Amino acid sequence: MNAPARPKIAVRHIGPPRLTKGLEGAARLDWDAHRALHPVPRPLTSEQLIALCEAGRLHGRGGAAFPFARKVGATAGSAVRRRKRTVVVVNGTEGEPGSAKDKVLLRRAPHLILDGAALAATALGSVEIIVAVTDEEAARSVERAMAERGLGARARTVRLPEHFVTGESGALVRGINGGRPVPPGRKGRASTRGVDGLPTLLSNAETYAQLAVLAGLGPRAYAKAGTAEEPGTVLLTVTGSARFPAVIETSAGAPLGHILDLCGARAGEGVLVGGYHGAWLSGEAAARTRLSRAGLAASGGVLGAGIVMPVGRNTCPLGECARVARYLAAESAGQCGPCRLGLPDVAGAFADLAAGRDAAAACDTVRRAARMVVGRGACAHPDGSARFALSALDVFAADVARHAAEGGCGRPVRGVLPADTGAELSLEVDWSRCDGHGLCADVLRGTVRMDEYDYPVIPPEPIPARLEADARRAVAMCPGLALRLVPRTGHEKGAQRGR
Repeated sequence: MNAPARPKIAVRHIGPPRLTKGLEGAARLDWDAHRALHPVPRPLTSEQLIALCEAGRLHGRGGAAFPFARKVGATAGSAVRRRKRTVVVVNGTEGEPGSAKDKVLLRRAPHLILDGAALAATALGSVEIIVAVTDEEAARSVERAMAERGLGARARTVRLPEHFVTGESGALVRGINGGRPVPPGRKGRASTRGVDGLPTLLSNAETYAQLAVLAGLGPRAYAKAGTAEEPGTVLLTVTGSARFPAVIETSAGAPLGHILDLCGARAGEGVLVGGYHGAWLSGEAAARTRLSRAGLAASGGVLGAGIVMPVGRNTCPLGECARVARYLAAESAGQCGPCRLGLPDVAGAFADLAAGRDAAAACDTVRRAARMVVGRGACAHPDGSARFALSALDVFAADVARHAAEGGCGRPVRGVLPADTGAELSLEVDWSRCDGHGLCADVLRGTVRMDEYDYPVIPPEPIPARLEADARRAVAMCPGLALRLVPRTGHEKGAQRGR
């Protein structure tokens, strides 16, 4: 039985569209439709490409915002030093649950992405263009575009599993090379040694689309949108409690409050910017914030992957954050101490805080555990997760105090922040058999916790797939035979997916 098709997300623009030109409807732009809207980029040398990107102040749009010219220069320099050919990789995995902008481009404007990738590949003399995706519809769209352009063996797609850390550069290279797509323990640069050991230019789908637009317009016309320091447009995904979720293209520096109004949302108690590795802004800060890297940084936020998630007043914000903290712990690669131990501790303490279980102590535990993981992981996942948790405690300080004083805020958790781990099994306990030995809490640290009476607190959420083996071990080790794993119901699956 086929899975139901995902609804098409609305695509809107403020001001003249660039990346979203022709996407007002739901149709995919084929080769002829694309060429009617976008000129053929003029071939460039690597030096000319670097100069273009420097003049256009082009930065990566996948989260890190690294200057694209420096990436091109590093890849070209490595190729010369090592006397190797290069590879161009488009990161279209978009592991953030709240993001859809890259999927929109891959599904509906694949030729714009390939224009940018082909421009870079020509400049670098690359042997291959690789588009890495997790989404089946995106893969079909890009493969069709490659066929329409007659790229043949010069380009291919690679399907990878959909996980939060799949898009990390080291994990992506590993996956393309046929390995498990998890961040390597030793940090390296794709520009030095990437796919098949070759110097690799790696950036996300929107970055290559922006490159194509920059090449078509030229730096001067490109700078007619945006700010002096950050020319061009930004592509945003607005979800959360927004009544009209959408992918929106707007000039860099646009007011965040205007974007929220357009999507039928209010800043409310808080707005998450930059995604689950981003930061929370208070409603007051969000209302005066400009959507640029500098504007968001001035308010304590980050642009990241262009994700905007307001949280309305009819849901418990701490409960929403607890769900996300649990998701982030489950989605780690689980191969370093901060991910195996620290993030589960953050998730467990946040769950206690949201439930009003010794909330003051739980808040202290969240802060301590989050600070302990920063700078110690095999990748940036612990750092980003810690930023999410710590900023939540600051922005929702009034809720923290209320949960500590009253055991909660009286509002339900509506699941407006997507946090589905894809898990299928839940833990259940037969309390007539449980003697509180605590072995389950030892085996499933951060997932199962002991209460003040030394009995286990079993999470209502399903066990993440990564922890299923540990969960089965906990079931097998239980002296009272009180634990069991059961399939989660359809209702539970719907609650996990959220709205």
